[in-house]
Amino acid sequence: MGRMNEQSVPSEYIIITPSRNQCVYTSCYCEENIWKLCEHVKDQGTCSLDEVYAVFISNERKMIPIWKQKSSRGDQPVIWDYHVILLHVNKQGQSYIYDLDTTLPFPCLLDVYSKEAFRSDEHLKPAFWRKLRVIPCDTYLKKFASDRSHMKDSDGNWRMPPPPYPCLETSDSKMNLDDFICMDARVGYGEVYNLSDFVQHFGVK
Repeated sequence: MGRMNEQSVPSEYIIITPSRNQCVYTSCYCEENIWKLCEHVKDQGTCSLDEVYAVFISNERKMIPIWKQKSSRGDQPVIWDYHVILLHVNKQGQSYIYDLDTTLPFPCLLDVYSKEAFRSDEHLKPAFWRKLRVIPCDTYLKKFASDRSHMKDSDGNWRMPPPPYPCLETSDSKMNLDDFICMDARVGYGEVYNLSDFVQHFGVK
């Protein structure tokens, strides 16, 4: 993967996570994968925490298309109920996306990621329009909790094997994932954007 990065990330940009294959990763647990990336930034001090955000992507119907995903078939998007990525806005005002499930470079300039993976809502039915909840890294580390119950079927069997480390919990919650997936701005943490506002706010000015 290393060669691709040279095309999309300026040489002076300092990558804030381990290389993709060194990251803590569990398939279908994107919210925890990104939590672990936030934890790495905090523990290693790779950049100021206020430059980093966890971004939940979903909508009211929990049907969001994202292209260039590892599980994509050809040029078809994957329809997720939600997806989580890391956003780094560096001191120079450049924005980078870290997505452990993409076939795009890791990291990837937001404008490249947006064009390739998000494309546009213009040609989509409203049911598929994307919303994004942008949560400061520090808030995410302190407030997010998941008991992984959403990954069990009605018989209590795992739909996908869980991460090997203990569940993430806080002093006041064992499970609040729905507050993060919810795109009602009155609920939960961070700011909720529609796709075009998100790209306009964080993309190249």
